Amino acid sequence: MHIHILGICGTFMGGLALLARELGYEVSGSDAGVYPPMSTQLEAAGIHLHEGYTIDALEPEPDLIVIGNAMSRGNPVVEYVLDRNLPYTSGPQFLSEHVLRDRWVLAVAGTHGKTTTASMLAQILDQCGLAPGFLIGGIAEDFGISARLGNAPFFVVEADEYDTAFFDKRSKFVHYQPRTLIINNLEFDHADIFDDLAAIQKQFHHLMRIVPSNGLVIHPSGVAAIDEMLAMGCWTPCETFNADDEANWQCVDATPAFNHFEVSIEQQLAGSLQWQQAGKHNANNALAAIAAARHAGVPAAEAVKALCEFKGVKRRMELRGEVNGVRVFDDFAHHPTAIATTLQGAKQCLRHSGRLFAVLEPRSNTMRMGVHQASLADSLSGADQVFLLEPADMDWSLDGVVDSLGDKAVCFDDLDKLIAAVIDAANPYDDIVVMSNGAFGGIHEKLLVGL
Repeated sequence: MHIHILGICGTFMGGLALLARELGYEVSGSDAGVYPPMSTQLEAAGIHLHEGYTIDALEPEPDLIVIGNAMSRGNPVVEYVLDRNLPYTSGPQFLSEHVLRDRWVLAVAGTHGKTTTASMLAQILDQCGLAPGFLIGGIAEDFGISARLGNAPFFVVEADEYDTAFFDKRSKFVHYQPRTLIINNLEFDHADIFDDLAAIQKQFHHLMRIVPSNGLVIHPSGVAAIDEMLAMGCWTPCETFNADDEANWQCVDATPAFNHFEVSIEQQLAGSLQWQQAGKHNANNALAAIAAARHAGVPAAEAVKALCEFKGVKRRMELRGEVNGVRVFDDFAHHPTAIATTLQGAKQCLRHSGRLFAVLEPRSNTMRMGVHQASLADSLSGADQVFLLEPADMDWSLDGVVDSLGDKAVCFDDLDKLIAAVIDAANPYDDIVVMSNGAFGGIHEKLLVGL
């Protein structure tokens, strides 16, 4: 069976391609933006990539076309598929029908933190001998890949609330039918498809409706948006987590950086977690993953021990290099809450008299539309210096953000000038955190070379 995937280099679709290849299917794909790490991962798996969306990529005609949610009507390949009545499906539907059926699905949902938490959960299950399958929206350092079939019954999936396809406007995660569900957080995002927070809560409640009564829902305590959503109806037992407040799962005796703490379940210590990660957000991710693993049968003490070896995820505070004492990190954060918590954790890990630089490309659709305009400056305030790149197609100006941050912030419309300014300002022991959900013009290597 030959499958062709439109939008294959997206994190979800790329992982799906790996799963289809492992199932024994012939897999090819097309995408307009082909860049590492996904492109190299796919090529290493023997999957042929077509640059751009051209009709010749569908010759010879595949048995099934899997259409990513970035594709829309008017795209010449989409029109070709529809005009000729070629068989097609969405990525989430393909995953549901070909991979998840008869599996114990552990889904990780939420506005941010999904990739890291799903990677932690997969790591725990794997270290404890369960060899789970997984599909994660990034490449976990412990596995070197974003997806694998693994052994039955367990399968960990990053459960995205973004819409499924141009022909299916439901959130992706309604296709997954999880038995174990983590909801990390719930905030307004994806303003290109959701009108307000209530619209997102409605989609999350659609997900809640399909979690069985013998399943488990794991969520943070004291989050109004989640509590309001659960009040719409909940038919599944719940457990809560909170790194520094009351919950079923808590952190005890945590260091300021949360790189060492005791894990507590119902006020009983389950183990000591000392690891390479930092920040309260990662501590919360860990608590959620440990709780989910316990639902799958892993004792909490074993889960804690497994996480001590967790190496992280590419593009999540990934150290790209160090030159002359200056460290350059790559981070995917693009929502104000994620930006703030990431910088908070990074601040706790500075060396000696070093400073924290935040270098941000506001690339997401929501950010470009200006939805987070009012909160962006506050989210960046934890950095000592802020460097912003204003894309040409922004719907609003970053001048207000710069004004709010004062002397610590500067904005550029030219990437090379931004890079030169960062290099000129950097001193030994400074940490540079580059934030974008795209390639950012190869800025990481350019900074390292320039330094």
